[in-house]
Amino acid sequence: MAKLTSRAENYSQWYNELVSKADLAENSDVRGCMIIKPYGYSIWEKMQSALDKMFKDTGHSNAYFPLFIPKSYLSKEAAHVEGFAKECAVVTHYRLKAAEDGSGLIVDPDAKLEEELIIRPTSETIIWNSYKNWIQSYRDLPILLNQWANVVRWEMRTRLFLRTAEFLWQEGHTAHSTKDEAVKEAEQMLEIYSTFAEEFMAVPVLKGLKTASERFAGALETYCIEALMQDGKALQAGTSHFLGQNFAKAFDVKFATKEGTQEYVWATSWGVSTRLMGALIMAHSDDLGLVIPPKLAPIHVVIVPIYKGEEQLAQIAEYAMQLKNELQQKGLTVKFDDRDTHKPGFKFAEYEMKGVPVRVAIGPKDLANGTVEVARRDTLEKSTISGGEAVEHIYGLMDMIQKNIYAKALKHRDESSHYVDDYDEFKRIIANEGGFIYAHWDGSAETEELIKQETKATIRCILLDQKKEDGKCIRTGNPSKGRVVFAKAY
Repeated sequence: MAKLTSRAENYSQWYNELVSKADLAENSDVRGCMIIKPYGYSIWEKMQSALDKMFKDTGHSNAYFPLFIPKSYLSKEAAHVEGFAKECAVVTHYRLKAAEDGSGLIVDPDAKLEEELIIRPTSETIIWNSYKNWIQSYRDLPILLNQWANVVRWEMRTRLFLRTAEFLWQEGHTAHSTKDEAVKEAEQMLEIYSTFAEEFMAVPVLKGLKTASERFAGALETYCIEALMQDGKALQAGTSHFLGQNFAKAFDVKFATKEGTQEYVWATSWGVSTRLMGALIMAHSDDLGLVIPPKLAPIHVVIVPIYKGEEQLAQIAEYAMQLKNELQQKGLTVKFDDRDTHKPGFKFAEYEMKGVPVRVAIGPKDLANGTVEVARRDTLEKSTISGGEAVEHIYGLMDMIQKNIYAKALKHRDESSHYVDDYDEFKRIIANEGGFIYAHWDGSAETEELIKQETKATIRCILLDQKKEDGKCIRTGNPSKGRVVFAKAY
């Protein structure tokens, strides 16, 4: 198996090669759209399963709304339409016909839609149009819905998982009778995303608020989690939005209070996407391939036989299948790779590329000695373990590997975090090292944009636990009450 370009040599090329060689995804013939291959989709399914349980454990239910949104819906919320107008794909006709010159199919001009349809970039508008029919009284609230879906945002510059014209995600949309309840909902979902990122993805994240210029279109507040990749760039890994009453007012969604008055409903929306796959890859993987935390690994353990001849294979297979069955009884996913079309060395490289947490090799000497060779993907350490202890040892490794991957990512983030008060130093770190920079900002959108133009760094978030600290803005010298987090970002 061909080696990857190293991260140090070309990080972007390393990423693209890894997505391909690990069999995660590939570009389709539709510009900007990807094909998620079975191995990549199985990781996404693990993510879905964990998040779905967390949503349902907090009282949410799944529903599904149409892919197509009448253009007039998108026009009802001014900030929302402005935020998404440039990314919308529009359906104008509903039929094709054969060209008269026989050159192929053309759009039938007689099949023009009375109202053009938007392929959903996000679903607030069509959902709130439905909520208008569902909500009459305080007894109908809260509504706590989520949908797993695809969306289309017509990106000009795309990269697999990180930014594609079509991508998969979940989007939660909730309706509440009070502002406090909606704010608590938005904060609760941020906590869920943070817990998922750290406990399942093994990615440490910062929790904070977006600045006004970085908020979701139509939101009063956007909460976010920000992760740091190995190349020193940040990646927004999830967002939760307090929408206030903006969408309720746009779609005239009111409810009768207990006192008999009419009030507009309060709203939230929140989502994560297949961009999490990009975060998983870039946070942990190395020059040999993927490194996948066991909680999200499609295969926990692969067993590779080393043999000569059918007789040896049969003996090793019997030994291996017993180990496989016992590990599966522990809840682990185990693959026994007895393909005779590839040599053990190729298989070792293949499973390193795919990030399988533990590899077990069994050869004739292991049969004779009652042992197995166990290799960890995260540290590449190998050890010889007694067959009688192998199951408990391998099972115990899963928790150790999960924690070690997180600890390594946290160490990288800590070492790549800088407190800076001098703008020249700020520019030097952003240009050469990257990472998170904690610096003072005067709170103005003009200064924020100026720093972005001069350094390509953006304010990733205002930390929820931001310490009040008098200082001077890194760019203007104007007064500041606390540091915000800057970084270059994907």
